[in-house]
Amino acid sequence: MEAIEVEGLQKQFDPPKGPVAVNDVSFEIHEGEVFSLLGPNGAGKTTTISILSCLLKPDRGEARVGGFSVTRQPEKVKGLIGVVPQDIALYEDMSGRENLLFWGRMYGMRGASLDKRVDEVLELIGLLDRQKDRVGKYSGGMKRRVNIGAALLHNPRFLYLDEPTVGIDPQSRRSILDKVKDLNAAGVTVLYTTHYMEEAQELSDRIGIMDQGNMIAVGTQGELVRLVGERTRIDVALDRDADILAGQWRRLSGVTSVSEPDDGHMSLLTDDANTLMPTLFENARTAGARITEISLAEPNLEMVFLHLTGRALRD
Repeated sequence: MEAIEVEGLQKQFDPPKGPVAVNDVSFEIHEGEVFSLLGPNGAGKTTTISILSCLLKPDRGEARVGGFSVTRQPEKVKGLIGVVPQDIALYEDMSGRENLLFWGRMYGMRGASLDKRVDEVLELIGLLDRQKDRVGKYSGGMKRRVNIGAALLHNPRFLYLDEPTVGIDPQSRRSILDKVKDLNAAGVTVLYTTHYMEEAQELSDRIGIMDQGNMIAVGTQGELVRLVGERTRIDVALDRDADILAGQWRRLSGVTSVSEPDDGHMSLLTDDANTLMPTLFENARTAGARITEISLAEPNLEMVFLHLTGRALRD
């Protein structure tokens, strides 16, 4: 039995005409690994986390966490998980310590054992020296760290983090990524959602790529990159007529896919970059446009996403 098993999850909001947020999604998470759900905003990552947290009921399908069903045994599941939501779930008029004490009591913790655990968590998140300050005075990164601390108070076996680095400075982001690694090394199984390719690459044992509610690929980074084969990504910037040239380039021999232009920038996948690049320059010249930047990229997860969806991950 896997640590987390997800089988055919389906969730539609406002049926029958509302959007399908999660569409027949299946995956599994092994004990002790970091598993990332990678995809753009609206891919279905948060809805999936909400179902696994017992906050939403799926329309169809099943999920088990530590062997317990999220639909039939939600209280058992909730005792095993710590959830770090995308939105900050803190009281800004209370201090960092007071927030952690509040959330500890919500978990049923009391007395000296709660005080001791709050001290441990404050040290873990690096905020012992700021514990008495109001959360409203904290930076965005500090608030994120308290948010994570609240999810760790009851020593969960599984930790879910939903886009925990959105909107924070690089130093705080680095601190959070390192903390996730430390927690995983201590034995915590981590489910991490992100739309940042580099985070998924750095943290994950395995990755599930989601798009428009669908799980389109699951595997290690190496396994996913091999889906692209020997193709190369060419990143191009044009001063004009990017939409016209994108249409022309999609019809060229050896071009697998071309992303939608974004402010003159686009990415192409090709089997033979050396042969293709002179053609790109010639096409641009004929169209009266100029290539202002061009570069070749090694295979990565963004290339995999482009290969599978025809769009760049940042689109």
